[in-house]
Amino acid sequence: MEIIFICILAFLLILACFDLVAGVSNDAVNFLNSAIGAKAAPFKVVLAVAAVGIFIGASLSNGMMDIARYGIYDPSYFTFQEVMTICLTAVVTDIILLNIFNTLGLPTSTTVSMVFELLGAAFCMAMIKSVGDPSLQVLDLLNTSKALQVIIAIFLSVAIAFFFGSVVQWIARVLFTFNYKKTLPYLAGIYGGLAITAIIYFMLIKGLGDSTFAYKAWINEHTQELVLGCLVVSSIVMQILHWCKVNILKIIVLAGTLSLSLAFAGNDLVNFIGVPLTGLASYQNFMAHGNGAYDSYLMVANKGPAETPYYFLLASGVIMVVALFFSKSAQNVIKTSVNLSRQDDGEETFGSSRIARGLVRTSSAIANFLERAVPKRTRTWIDSRFNKQEITLEQGAAFDLVRASVNLVLSGLLIAVGTSMKLPLSTTYVTFMVAMGSSLADRAWGRESAVGRLTGVMSVIGGWFVTAGAAFIIAIIIAAIMNFGGFVAMVALIGVALFLLFNNHLLKRKKDDADDELFVAILNAEKPEEMWSLLSEHVRLNQITLLDQVSADYMDLTTGLFGEDLRKLHRTQHHLDSHKRRFKTMRRKETIGLRRMSNDEDVLEKNMWFHLGANTCLQMIYALERASEVCAEHVDNNFNPIPEQCREEFLPIRDRVVDYIAQVHRLIASERMEDAKTAKAMGKELRNIVKDMRKTQMKRTHKSSKEDLRASLVYLNLLIETNELLVNLRHLVGYSQHLLEEETE
Repeated sequence: MEIIFICILAFLLILACFDLVAGVSNDAVNFLNSAIGAKAAPFKVVLAVAAVGIFIGASLSNGMMDIARYGIYDPSYFTFQEVMTICLTAVVTDIILLNIFNTLGLPTSTTVSMVFELLGAAFCMAMIKSVGDPSLQVLDLLNTSKALQVIIAIFLSVAIAFFFGSVVQWIARVLFTFNYKKTLPYLAGIYGGLAITAIIYFMLIKGLGDSTFAYKAWINEHTQELVLGCLVVSSIVMQILHWCKVNILKIIVLAGTLSLSLAFAGNDLVNFIGVPLTGLASYQNFMAHGNGAYDSYLMVANKGPAETPYYFLLASGVIMVVALFFSKSAQNVIKTSVNLSRQDDGEETFGSSRIARGLVRTSSAIANFLERAVPKRTRTWIDSRFNKQEITLEQGAAFDLVRASVNLVLSGLLIAVGTSMKLPLSTTYVTFMVAMGSSLADRAWGRESAVGRLTGVMSVIGGWFVTAGAAFIIAIIIAAIMNFGGFVAMVALIGVALFLLFNNHLLKRKKDDADDELFVAILNAEKPEEMWSLLSEHVRLNQITLLDQVSADYMDLTTGLFGEDLRKLHRTQHHLDSHKRRFKTMRRKETIGLRRMSNDEDVLEKNMWFHLGANTCLQMIYALERASEVCAEHVDNNFNPIPEQCREEFLPIRDRVVDYIAQVHRLIASERMEDAKTAKAMGKELRNIVKDMRKTQMKRTHKSSKEDLRASLVYLNLLIETNELLVNLRHLVGYSQHLLEEETE
């Protein structure tokens, strides 16, 4: 039996490593989004600064894993086997959840995950124990106040951070304007001093407040003197640095990144290794005093705190630093936060929602009312401070350094003040919502983007609550399976978890990000010739991808109809909907690229051919959607199949249409349109054949019996949409030819 617990323990420690990687991937957005979004320094420099903070924070962590040991449940009521079951359940659930959120690119809270995983597992075990022993009350075995505290933290953090982020950023923008280099000479000393003081205060109070830092007692006693002294010294230093032509805003942003990364590693380390180390401590105590009674020995010893060996902290720091540099998921999560707060146009990751639309309309009405209440002269002056035409951005930045510094300084200050006032503010929630509030105050949410960005914010906030619910429910299910299934179920779930880890981390398909990289290159291009060349490539790649999808969907559509395969027809409908959304996203990107070019006659000509080509591509999708809807309804109702005569005459033409799509694909992909005339002629020929078939089928329809009428109409509809597909394919060839000619001129 001992070997099984050793295997469980080994699994917990292995998963602790993966949990560190997944946790850093998700929480990296907390301290990296501002510096990366504002391009305060090269990407590797930002990572290096964050890595230093992470390693120091992990090394100085207090190592007290109290929450995992006894903060959620009372271990004195649980046996060694039950505690190991709780630990194993929490770790398995945590890995699954964090990977899901990282894949979706949504920042979540590791604290929420851990708390509700432990609560779910402990609740399940407590219910089972109370059923077996009526004298035990479930609530006596649990500490539900911690879970309630986490829920309160979400609401408090969201409301407080968003409000202060909006207000402080509005004040900062009024002071600095978007041309901050003109106003910075007057504000460098005082603003830099306040910012650096706030950052140091945050590092001392929050970052090192609960660590093993040797002088923390002295710091707590002399906090006021330190803050005042730091304010004076840092104000003088910042002013001198500005006189020396040093951009103090970059220093503030990098210092803020260091402080947040230090606090993250110092305080959130328990979220990643607390549960596995609780399992280790439980195993060591059981081996020393349990006498092999794994199912009856109560873990009373876990009620007391235990120091974590220092080498565990150092190893955790190393793993977190490595994960920070090499995690693709971290970059995905950062992209979501930066995308929702960027200053200019770009790809809107999230779509629209009814709630977001309603909130935007209400907010617009309130804003219009307030605008009318403000005197015109005052309104004009405020608008002059928000003149985006004067914005000073680093190359490729999503927003400027003023907003980045406000995000970092305010996040740190709010968390530090919340900590001192015993308010349960979450680092994840505060940093994200401050960034959203500051972007709103900066007028980055225009009428064209407000709905999409508000939907994104609500998606992220909703994800936090979903995390709690999902963690709790999944943990209950897994704990129940382990309890009733015994060691066999434990081993099986360990195997499933290892498979998921292997599949997600080692065999994960490389996602093709060529379009995104190309889009970034378009936005970063400075010369019109370079921009148009990249944009043309983007258009071509988008079109040939769509043609491949159209060909496959057309084949599946017809096969599903003639074979009465409802599943294939529904799958085709799903694919078409997905392709439509993707193409619209790509079209928005390309439109943004076109808008960045000058409005001369040549560009307007290119614009026309681009939009005509894009509309043609959408029409092909719409034609297939209409056909698939009719076909799926026919098959779903189990109506008479398509007559054999129709099948025999259509299938050869279907194959020729697919070949024609392939020909158009090759033509556009080759970037040579010498054969455009031939392709058009082939399309015209096919269209004439389909038109003749349509006339023939209309005659059949008039003569068909009542039983075959529905099948005849479905087949007629298929011919009509096939004709529409051919018309748009011919148009696409022509528009692509014109677009290529514009490029070569």
